Amino acid sequence: MTLKMIGRDFSVCKVTEIRPETLQGDFCFIGKTDEELSLVCETDRAPEDATAREDGWRAFRIEGILDFSLTGILAPIAALLADRKIGIFAVSTYNTDYILVRREKLAEAAELLENAGYTVKE
Repeated sequence: MTLKMIGRDFSVCKVTEIRPETLQGDFCFIGKTDEELSLVCETDRAPEDATAREDGWRAFRIEGILDFSLTGILAPIAALLADRKIGIFAVSTYNTDYILVRREKLAEAAELLENAGYTVKE
Protein backbone atom coordinates (compact mmCIF):
# COMPACT_ATOMS: atom_id res chain seq x y z
CA MET A 1 0.00 0.00 0.00
CA THR A 2 1.26 3.47 -0.87
CA LEU A 3 0.92 6.56 1.29
CA LYS A 4 1.65 10.00 -0.12
CA MET A 5 2.89 12.75 2.14
CA ILE A 6 0.91 15.95 1.60
CA GLY A 7 3.40 18.83 1.65
CA ARG A 8 1.22 21.27 3.56
CA ASP A 9 0.55 22.23 7.15
CA PHE A 10 -2.90 21.53 8.53
CA SER A 11 -4.96 22.83 11.44
CA VAL A 12 -7.78 21.12 13.31
CA CYS A 13 -10.37 23.66 14.40
CA LYS A 14 -13.64 23.93 16.27
CA VAL A 15 -15.70 26.67 14.63
CA THR A 16 -19.13 28.26 14.74
CA GLU A 17 -19.43 28.66 10.96
CA ILE A 18 -17.72 27.71 7.71
CA ARG A 19 -16.79 30.70 5.58
CA PRO A 20 -16.60 30.45 1.78
CA GLU A 21 -12.90 31.45 1.70
CA THR A 22 -12.06 28.42 3.85
CA LEU A 23 -13.44 26.17 1.12
CA GLN A 24 -11.13 27.68 -1.49
CA GLY A 25 -8.09 25.63 -0.46
CA ASP A 26 -7.24 22.24 -1.91
CA PHE A 27 -8.00 20.45 1.37
CA CYS A 28 -10.94 21.02 3.68
CA PHE A 29 -12.69 18.46 5.85
CA ILE A 30 -15.85 19.40 7.73
CA GLY A 31 -17.57 17.42 10.47
CA LYS A 32 -20.87 18.55 11.95
CA THR A 33 -22.84 16.94 14.76
CA ASP A 34 -25.51 18.08 17.16
CA GLU A 35 -22.69 19.14 19.51
CA GLU A 36 -20.02 20.76 17.33
CA LEU A 37 -18.75 21.94 13.97
CA SER A 38 -15.18 20.84 13.22
CA LEU A 39 -12.88 21.85 10.42
CA VAL A 40 -9.58 20.42 9.21
CA CYS A 41 -7.95 22.69 6.67
CA GLU A 42 -4.67 24.07 5.43
CA THR A 43 -3.23 26.25 8.19
CA ASP A 44 -3.06 29.33 5.99
CA ARG A 45 -6.85 29.07 5.55
CA ALA A 46 -7.71 28.37 9.19
CA PRO A 47 -10.13 30.91 10.67
CA GLU A 48 -8.58 33.24 13.23
CA ASP A 49 -11.80 33.25 15.24
CA ALA A 50 -12.00 29.48 15.75
CA THR A 51 -13.23 28.64 19.24
CA ALA A 52 -10.45 26.03 19.50
CA ARG A 53 -7.55 25.39 17.15
CA GLU A 54 -4.61 22.98 16.96
CA ASP A 55 -1.95 23.83 14.39
CA GLY A 56 1.08 21.77 13.42
CA TRP A 57 -0.38 18.75 11.64
CA ARG A 58 0.95 17.07 8.47
CA ALA A 59 -0.86 14.41 6.44
CA PHE A 60 -0.47 11.16 4.56
CA ARG A 61 -3.00 10.16 1.90
CA ILE A 62 -3.61 6.50 1.16
CA GLU A 63 -3.11 6.36 -2.60
CA GLY A 64 -5.81 4.96 -4.86
CA ILE A 65 -9.53 4.58 -4.46
CA LEU A 66 -10.51 2.38 -1.54
CA ASP A 67 -13.55 0.24 -2.16
CA PHE A 68 -16.11 0.29 0.66
CA SER A 69 -15.88 -3.51 0.93
CA LEU A 70 -12.24 -3.26 2.04
CA THR A 71 -11.71 -3.63 5.75
CA GLY A 72 -8.75 -3.14 8.02
CA ILE A 73 -7.00 -0.42 6.01
CA LEU A 74 -6.73 2.29 8.65
CA ALA A 75 -6.57 0.10 11.77
CA PRO A 76 -3.09 -1.41 11.22
CA ILE A 77 -1.63 2.01 10.39
CA ALA A 78 -3.17 3.52 13.51
CA ALA A 79 -1.97 0.60 15.66
CA LEU A 80 1.55 0.78 14.26
CA LEU A 81 1.80 4.49 15.02
CA ALA A 82 0.12 4.14 18.42
CA ASP A 83 2.69 1.53 19.46
CA ARG A 84 5.35 4.24 19.00
CA LYS A 85 3.21 6.84 20.81
CA ILE A 86 2.49 8.76 17.60
CA GLY A 87 -1.04 10.15 17.83
CA ILE A 88 -3.14 10.49 14.70
CA PHE A 89 -6.15 12.44 13.50
CA ALA A 90 -7.85 10.51 10.70
CA VAL A 91 -10.32 11.81 8.14
CA SER A 92 -11.95 10.00 5.27
CA THR A 93 -13.41 10.99 1.95
CA TYR A 94 -15.52 8.95 -0.42
CA ASN A 95 -12.35 7.69 -2.16
CA THR A 96 -9.71 7.32 0.53
CA ASP A 97 -8.35 8.02 4.00
CA TYR A 98 -6.01 10.68 5.33
CA ILE A 99 -3.85 10.21 8.39
CA LEU A 100 -2.63 13.37 10.11
CA VAL A 101 0.29 13.34 12.53
CA ARG A 102 2.05 16.12 14.38
CA ARG A 103 4.65 17.84 12.19
CA GLU A 104 7.49 16.92 14.55
CA LYS A 105 6.51 13.21 14.26
CA LEU A 106 6.22 13.14 10.46
CA ALA A 107 9.70 11.77 9.66
CA GLU A 108 9.46 9.16 12.41
CA ALA A 109 6.01 8.10 11.20
CA ALA A 110 7.19 7.84 7.58
CA GLU A 111 10.21 5.73 8.56
CA LEU A 112 8.07 3.48 10.75
CA LEU A 113 5.54 2.95 7.96
CA GLU A 114 8.26 2.17 5.42
CA ASN A 115 9.88 -0.31 7.80
CA ALA A 116 6.49 -2.01 8.14
CA GLY A 117 6.25 -2.51 4.36
CA TYR A 118 4.29 0.55 3.27
CA THR A 119 5.56 2.70 0.41
CA VAL A 120 5.76 6.35 1.44
CA LYS A 121 6.06 8.97 -1.31
CA GLU A 122 6.82 12.66 -0.90
